[in-house]
Amino acid sequence: MKTTFKTQAGRLTALVAFAALLGGCATSGNPKDPVEGFNRAMYGFNEGLDKVILKPVATGYEAVLPSPLQTGVANFFSNIEDLMIGVNNLLQGKPAQAASDAGRVLVNTTVGFLGILDVASTMGMEKHEEDFGQTFGRWGMPDGAYVVWPFFGPRTVRDTLGLILDVYVDPVWAQLDHIPTRNSMILLRYISNRAELLKADKVIEEAALDKYSYVRDAYLQRRQSLIHDGNPPKFDPYSGAGEGKSAEAQDGAGASSQVAARN
Repeated sequence: MKTTFKTQAGRLTALVAFAALLGGCATSGNPKDPVEGFNRAMYGFNEGLDKVILKPVATGYEAVLPSPLQTGVANFFSNIEDLMIGVNNLLQGKPAQAASDAGRVLVNTTVGFLGILDVASTMGMEKHEEDFGQTFGRWGMPDGAYVVWPFFGPRTVRDTLGLILDVYVDPVWAQLDHIPTRNSMILLRYISNRAELLKADKVIEEAALDKYSYVRDAYLQRRQSLIHDGNPPKFDPYSGAGEGKSAEAQDGAGASSQVAARN
């Protein structure tokens, strides 16, 4: 593994230790958000970065690149993503879903021209959404404190650990030896993912008086839903997770988190 990548993994590991330290040093009114002051500061930083750089670039990308090409780029990276989705489904004890994921990769890589065309979906092969954070959750690991990281966005401590593994095994992050190619692909994937979330921005702007709380609650609720495959335990008003967020809002809340999770 490249030294530069080991450095990235080391930094992510340090984030977990830092989260544990923060959790013991500060409290807030929400039991899931014991470091709310820090998190709000990081949320503001990420929002500023998105407003000044990321969103304008994504808006330009959407305006300039024809829609079929945007779809092809998104499909290409989605096909790469299916590789590790299959691994996580297998680790979660869901062999049928894992086999379906492998089938998607095979079909889309061959018939779909390296995944540019999503032929598998037209054949009825469902797209799943799994990661190591969800796998840890299925294994019974507590989610831990909610933390907002600079650049990486909202996570829990458990999801931060999952992110380290997600990055470690990601074919783009970890397996490409040619650094300019790797960085170009990471940047293109980031822009593509951010462009897909532009419409979700409006949902948050219109629905939330306190965007930070709205994003936090929707993120926690969405993660619970994903871990339990759409059938989470009964909502606990004292858990700190939000209730009643629409599916669209859950997908849109924390645009930075979803973009980061795929990069």
